[in-house]
Amino acid sequence: MILTVFFLYLNTVSGCELIGRFNMPSLFKQGDIMIGGIFPVFNKEISSTSTFKSKPAGVKCMGFDLRPFRWTQVMIFAIDEINNDSALLPNISLGYRILDSCASPTNTLRAALTLTSRSEKTSPCPPAISALIAESGSTQSLAVAGALGPFQVPIVSYFSTCACLSDKTKYPTFFRTIPSDYFQAKALATLVKRFGWQWIGAIQSDNEYGRNGIQAFTEEVKKHGVCIAFIGTILRTYTIDKILDVVEMIKQSSVKVILAFVPEGDFYPLMKEVVKQNITGIQWIASEAWITAARPSTPEMYRAFGGALGFVVKKMAIPKLKPFLTHISPYADLNDVFFNVTQLRVSYNVYKAVYAIAHALHQLVFCQPSAYYSYELNGLLSLQVTAHLRRVNFMNQFGDDVFFDINGDPPASYDIINWQLRDEQVQHVTVGQFASAANSTYKLSIKKEDIVWRTGKMVPISVCSEVCPVGTRKAQIKGKPTCCFDCIPCADGTIANATDAADCTACPREYWSNERKDECFPKTIEFLAYNEPMGIALTLVSLLGASLSLATMIVFIRYRETPVIKASNSELSCFLLFSLFLCFLCPLTFIGRPTVWTCMLRHTAFGVTFALCISCVLGKTIVVVTAFKATFPGKNLAEKFGPVQQRIIVCSCTLIQVVVCVLWLKLKPPFPDMVLRHSNKKIVLECNTGSEAAFYAVLGYIGILAVICLVLAFLARKVPDNFNEAKFITFSMLIFCAVWVTFIPAYVSSPGKFTVAVEIFAILSSAFGLLISIFAPKCYIILIQPEKNTKKHVMGKLKYLHYQKTN
Repeated sequence: MILTVFFLYLNTVSGCELIGRFNMPSLFKQGDIMIGGIFPVFNKEISSTSTFKSKPAGVKCMGFDLRPFRWTQVMIFAIDEINNDSALLPNISLGYRILDSCASPTNTLRAALTLTSRSEKTSPCPPAISALIAESGSTQSLAVAGALGPFQVPIVSYFSTCACLSDKTKYPTFFRTIPSDYFQAKALATLVKRFGWQWIGAIQSDNEYGRNGIQAFTEEVKKHGVCIAFIGTILRTYTIDKILDVVEMIKQSSVKVILAFVPEGDFYPLMKEVVKQNITGIQWIASEAWITAARPSTPEMYRAFGGALGFVVKKMAIPKLKPFLTHISPYADLNDVFFNVTQLRVSYNVYKAVYAIAHALHQLVFCQPSAYYSYELNGLLSLQVTAHLRRVNFMNQFGDDVFFDINGDPPASYDIINWQLRDEQVQHVTVGQFASAANSTYKLSIKKEDIVWRTGKMVPISVCSEVCPVGTRKAQIKGKPTCCFDCIPCADGTIANATDAADCTACPREYWSNERKDECFPKTIEFLAYNEPMGIALTLVSLLGASLSLATMIVFIRYRETPVIKASNSELSCFLLFSLFLCFLCPLTFIGRPTVWTCMLRHTAFGVTFALCISCVLGKTIVVVTAFKATFPGKNLAEKFGPVQQRIIVCSCTLIQVVVCVLWLKLKPPFPDMVLRHSNKKIVLECNTGSEAAFYAVLGYIGILAVICLVLAFLARKVPDNFNEAKFITFSMLIFCAVWVTFIPAYVSSPGKFTVAVEIFAILSSAFGLLISIFAPKCYIILIQPEKNTKKHVMGKLKYLHYQKTN
């Protein structure tokens, strides 16, 4: 019934009936200058098979769409308004010829060729058009722009958004009053980023509009780290099996947000199947082609698509349009939504397209008077109209600036629409805006509190993998998109103090990671301190040894005239006790925080004092050996190794060590150092030896002196005395050598402050070994058994005779 009424209406308002080679009905009005229009008033072409035996039948269409029909009326309204305007194209009337495309690229091309060619009949109507307003679908516009571009026919689209149409090398005469999908893709990508969606699906129509739209969107969202889980492809002519394949793809995916970049006619079959299978819980994002379409905006569709978000061109009210529309049919209901002229979007684009062409014609006719003389108004060169369209720039009665950029596109300005159910009706509620600025920046403003989501009031979450918590990093899963990952704990010494960290950050050298691996904390500073148990113990033992050395020295000084003291060479004994006193004090330089001075002092003081100590022992050993040899006939060694020679031995042996230590301090001295190799969680403060060679040279020299003492003492171990000094020296040297032989591997293998403790233990052990082995027997006799402190007891007969001669 509607189809019949519309065809009757076409024949009534058009001055001519079936016109053109393709026998296409049209809305027609004669004017001085003609403007063409192509609209998808019917949304489906009835296919027919040609037999090539007879002339093909005319095109038949079905599926009357009230919304595009209103667009045709807006074009007619705008032309009538211009014709009644004395300022714009005065004394010149605009005419129109409007054809139906049936939403088919093929039929759109038929309509375009019909409009741009004169009829072969001699009928005075219709003349060729000077400009064309077409089309709603990008695929249809591509067909028209590609066909008419070489002939310089200007085309202004009101609803074709494919970014591909901005290519002026292919489509030099194409303009539009709706923003390009290039801007919509940026707007959609910005929306996705704003709500943190990283794992989304996409539905595209199997045409230039869908493929180019999804491609542009994919390129934009990849910049924000968003992954496309799948891309389903649909078309209104697809079989049900293909539609079901896309539905299954949606059901199998884990995505919670899906973008549908599809015209309403192509998307509607899929929408019905989604509702039929009760697929809910998906947050749908819409392109401008279906978000405000009337057919899917029903309570039934709302069950699955409620809360959908999408971008549309800004709405505008054209108050004078309503009286015009109400006169189309005397039976129209004045309260019908068809007559709502306050929410116009695409209709307003049609309105602006007509005015843009009118302003271009005005500039051409009245700014170039020669146009009157060169051409008939009906035959204005399309090339000139195109040139003036490029320069169009005016403000319309609603305060909008109308102009085209170098690509023939208008500035981008969108409203964000949210599907909401109010009073059992689906309402397209504006919840935000997106607009481009002159400096190539974009501004997105959203009222989050006004949005009704598919999940209620909570913003949906759509990620392939959950956000990695602090202390972990993302590890890519092989074979999956970058948005799919595992969360791997950071390694020791590295942290991630933010969620979703791509990599863990290494802590500075002096810091370490905490247990949660989200913060670096300073490593524990470790050194052998005076106030810790080990430091206290070693300090006390060191002071004890020093005290015992001093006490022994006092005893030796007090009882220096007794036989025991005289027999043991009192001078060398005092030197030895003094050196032992210094040896016992050396560990105090090893305890405490290392400094430049303590590092230089500890090793050199240790080396020199122990060299002095062993030199004294060496002197005593030589005295014992020479004394023993002097008891045999013909031997006079004791006279050749008197006190002067003993002092020379001690001083010269000690001086060699002093020279080595001075060279060490001069060339490569020890220094405080932070050692990290022992533990990850602590810094060991210790003294770096500076020169390993010098350090081991000092130890080696002490070892050589000790070995010489040991050998000499061992040779004299069988001296026939009641008090055999050689045995005590031999025993002390065995202890000394044993301590320092075991010290080296223990020193190398001990970690941290225990290295220092091992060195202190070696010093104290060897010093106590010398003190006790050499001096304990003497002190025992002097203090505990003074009755044995006699010459007769101390020495044998031969020794006693020799002792009398030498003393």
